[in-house]
Amino acid sequence: MPGAAGDDRPTRLRGERGHRAVPHTADVRIEAWGTSREQCLAEAVLGMVESFADLSRAEAHSVRQLRVTGRGDDDLLATLLDEVVFRLEVHGEVPVHLRVEAVGEVLEVRAAVTDLGRVPVTGAPPKGVSFNELRLAPDPYGWSCAVTVDV
Repeated sequence: MPGAAGDDRPTRLRGERGHRAVPHTADVRIEAWGTSREQCLAEAVLGMVESFADLSRAEAHSVRQLRVTGRGDDDLLATLLDEVVFRLEVHGEVPVHLRVEAVGEVLEVRAAVTDLGRVPVTGAPPKGVSFNELRLAPDPYGWSCAVTVDV
């Protein structure tokens, strides 16, 4: 978890990854970080899911293989999160753990999922991802991203 006042530097200096929700008018703003782009992407997904569901006791019942493509890092982030929103709306499932690997310009995602009905719902589910102030980029500690999720 982040240090005092939302400062994630202590965890990042230890090479840890993580995510958090930050205040935002009417929507949900997620910040995530990791030592690699792929870790950061996985944390962004978990941050989005944890903004509306309690995964603390969740157990996966299935594994889904996803292929995500995009034009640049920001587009990959938005496309991956949109895929999670789509799977939530169509299949009623949420990821509880992810492994993201880059194969060329494609992300190969292995998502361990559970039915939304098996976890406590704590907020409004996402409807989409905003491109406003969306970013995924390397930084002095590895990679970080920020995204606003429409609820």
